[in-house]
Amino acid sequence: MSDAINLRPTLLEPDWPAPTNVRAFVTTRESGPSQGDFAAFNTASHVGDNADHVALCRRLLHKEVGDERPLLWLNQTHGARVQQGYQSEAADADAAIATSNEYACVVLTADCLPVMFCNRAGTQVAVAHAGWRGLAGGVLEATIAAMNTDPDDILVWLGPAISNAQFEVGPEVYGAFVAVHPDTADAFDHSPYRLGHYMADLYRLARFRLEALGVNHISGGHFCTACESRFYSYRRDGGKTGRMASVIWIN
Repeated sequence: MSDAINLRPTLLEPDWPAPTNVRAFVTTRESGPSQGDFAAFNTASHVGDNADHVALCRRLLHKEVGDERPLLWLNQTHGARVQQGYQSEAADADAAIATSNEYACVVLTADCLPVMFCNRAGTQVAVAHAGWRGLAGGVLEATIAAMNTDPDDILVWLGPAISNAQFEVGPEVYGAFVAVHPDTADAFDHSPYRLGHYMADLYRLARFRLEALGVNHISGGHFCTACESRFYSYRRDGGKTGRMASVIWIN
């Protein structure tokens, strides 16, 4: 299979007021070489997809960023560790930061929330993988701390994630947030499907955490991976699916 132009990924670019030297996108599943349950652009190597297709998707993704700039891959653990600096082997982390144009930061998602960051000067970029465990565990707080700048100087974009209308969770999820920040109860509605369960709003939870840190410039947050066929969704697809790649770098 060749790297033909018709295999190029269809990209979603953030709508945010980032400086022009900050480049970012999220891949969708609309075009690419992946087949079957993983169609059509899966860059995740841990989900059971054909290894050759994954490798081709990664090569095609690299071309979109620029062959001269390596991609910083992560071994995501639903934690709060932030990788600072490039390494060729995937680091155990759920966020990454770059302060030069030497590499691009990548996280993979399929319902969890990808969160992109940059400062107004365009000298720092970061991306975080924020499912409910990561949000509760402080991955956004850790990323802001790693940027080590005035939170009001940080711009944020909330990428494609599952919406509250599709994201039913148990009482342990509700408790993990409300026990620490009682005001986050507003991000949970009682589930119409099961007693004692809730419909969780990842976008509202992320905004609450970011605003509590003093981040005031937040864009995005209007997607639903489970509702929109252009996105992979772990919950909608019964756990057998690919992953979107959220990529950010300094150009």
